[in-house]
Amino acid sequence: MFTKVSQNYRVQIPRDIRNSLKINAGQEVQIIQFLDRIETIQLKPTNEMIGFLKGMDTEIVRDEYRL
Repeated sequence: MFTKVSQNYRVQIPRDIRNSLKINAGQEVQIIQFLDRIETIQLKPTNEMIGFLKGMDTEIVRDEYRL
């Protein structure tokens, strides 16, 4: 998908992407530069993040000398 940068340096997120990521008008996103590209990261409210690490393996394997 392609989009254009407007004269005011605004970029429109295509509808298919907005719908699949459930991005709403007024929602904040983070914009970062990574090497030679721009990345947009969707910010989510803290209450939506509860349990997102559920089931993650928290086992840490350490060397014998570090126990």
